Amino acid sequence: MSSAPVQEKSFADLGVPSNLVDTLIAVDRPTPFPIQTATLPSTLAGCDVLGRGKTGSGKTLAFAIPLVARLAGIKRTPGRPSGLVLAPTRELATQIANVIVPLAKAAGLTVTTVFGGVSQRPQEQAFRAGVDIVVACPGRLEDLINQKIVSLQGVQITILDEADHMADLGFLPGVTRLLSQTPTDGQRMLFSATLDNGVDKIAKRFLSNPVEHSVDSAESHVPDMTHHVFESVDADDKKDLVRALAAGNGKRIIFSRTKHQAKRLAKQLTASGIPAVDLQGNLSQNARDRNLGALLDGSVKVLVATDVAARGVHIDGIDLVVHMDPPADHKAYLHRSGRTARAGASGDVVTVMTPDQRSEVGQLLRRAGIKAQPQRVSASSPAVTELVGELAEPVAPRPGGPGSGNAPAEGSTGGGTSQGANARRKRAARSGQGGQQSRGGRGGQGRGGQGGRPAGQGGQRSGGGQRRGGGYGGGQRQGTAR
Repeated sequence: MSSAPVQEKSFADLGVPSNLVDTLIAVDRPTPFPIQTATLPSTLAGCDVLGRGKTGSGKTLAFAIPLVARLAGIKRTPGRPSGLVLAPTRELATQIANVIVPLAKAAGLTVTTVFGGVSQRPQEQAFRAGVDIVVACPGRLEDLINQKIVSLQGVQITILDEADHMADLGFLPGVTRLLSQTPTDGQRMLFSATLDNGVDKIAKRFLSNPVEHSVDSAESHVPDMTHHVFESVDADDKKDLVRALAAGNGKRIIFSRTKHQAKRLAKQLTASGIPAVDLQGNLSQNARDRNLGALLDGSVKVLVATDVAARGVHIDGIDLVVHMDPPADHKAYLHRSGRTARAGASGDVVTVMTPDQRSEVGQLLRRAGIKAQPQRVSASSPAVTELVGELAEPVAPRPGGPGSGNAPAEGSTGGGTSQGANARRKRAARSGQGGQQSRGGRGGQGRGGQGGRPAGQGGQRSGGGQRRGGGYGGGQRQGTAR
């Protein structure tokens, strides 16, 4: 006699309000994932929670649901939000907000994002009008607090997401300052894949008798993720292999170690008939959003990214992750690889190496707990063609066409401006040279700077050096995570 199957709990069974259950069904999230099943009874009851789960485990909804449910009906006060979510990168902050917004709308709550790289004026306007939930990166939020545009004294629920990545980026001092400004009797939730690099100290200091939930460690194996190691003969063969891996019909992310390599490869792939876009630290926020949007809407199927995207980008339907360069350590390998096989889907991960990298890759995989037998391949090897599957139709480069490197369409203003330090220095140098030429070579005493100061410095002071301006400039104190 067989036993009856165990009935999985629904969101309603876990105590989620009916209006939020309806919203979850509408956004195709009808059934809770394990981390949601584990944490929701505690978080909905107002307990502090320490949640540990690897990327793709569903932790965003695990904190978004109680955040909205417990703040529903709260009185809105200008400049004093009631809910705060801290995230390490702009991309992650945006995507967390996208998860929260449908739930918040159903509960009559408002949501805004706060990060650098964009004008702060819309953020100021949101606070003045009154906003209930803020999803923020630490740097810009601290700037707004120092300008007395926002106060955290009314925050009732604080969530720290990707705390281990905050630590990796050196943001924990800022996080500590921000958490210290929230009421001590508020509810706090911390979600992290690991508790090293000072994350444990944050948990001990700011969580009160937290309920701990762990659903899969960061190093645990994802059953539907298949790992491959492809060895190419030399650098030229490696280029052909990477191009072959990019040519499939599904969405894929190729990781490189450097910004310049990511930019160059995206252009090369587009020129060869495979529309691709890059995601790296030199891009403006508008350019990042545009490139991610192209991947999301399917106009391109290849994203070439640096590790800035390994934690901050959550895109459903990524079939393949390619480590074009072996990452710096096993944590980065796992975080990069976690872009595929998310939320129960399947996916493949390929590490490309040359013979001189065998030892490095072998050690990397051992530390990551991954067993994969290296294969010597070329771009046309059966193992490669089988993995790539159906090829996408080639797309000839054209003005205004999809992918990086295409000229703007006629009448278009083109793309965003690179905001990397090198790019800013080059623009400043060009500005200084122009000022010298137009002023007859008067030692740089143009509009950019008096008394021989380079024009670029003067431009920084009058432009980006003002914090309230929010736009990019050489003097603005902000990084990619604000």
